[in-house]
Amino acid sequence: MDEAGQPGPHLELKPGALVDIEGPVGRFTFPEEPDERRFLFVAGGTGIAPLRAMLRHALTVRHDSIGLLYSARTPGDFAYEAELRELARRGHLELTQTVTREAGADSWSGTRGRISRAELSRLVHDPATLCFVCGPPTLVAETRGLLDELGIRGERVRTEEWT
Repeated sequence: MDEAGQPGPHLELKPGALVDIEGPVGRFTFPEEPDERRFLFVAGGTGIAPLRAMLRHALTVRHDSIGLLYSARTPGDFAYEAELRELARRGHLELTQTVTREAGADSWSGTRGRISRAELSRLVHDPATLCFVCGPPTLVAETRGLLDELGIRGERVRTEEWT
């Protein structure tokens, strides 16, 4: 990309050009056909992006419950909120949202503060739950510890963080 955000000539495609697409790659992926039937997704901020794709996959496989605990700084920072609330309204997932900052949260009547053990425990119905956590390093580390306290073994917790 150049300074104006335009691709260089090596990245231009002509109409009808064939391209190879791979992915997802890496270790933070949802299994094609998981053995587990209960899933929990924990997102901090933009960590919802990869979790949204996994959640949509989870909805297509055999499952007993799907939970999502989504933390954002302010109520206006929730991405995909209408979509996620609609999935919850239809009974496809259990949704819990929390905000961590006061700014812009005057009309927020939901949970405030960091993710707590109590919030997680409402979404963990079985120690065999497969969990995916994505967000800032502190959120990921704290959530991993809380899930351990709730009896979720480490191999059932998959994480992705950024700095």
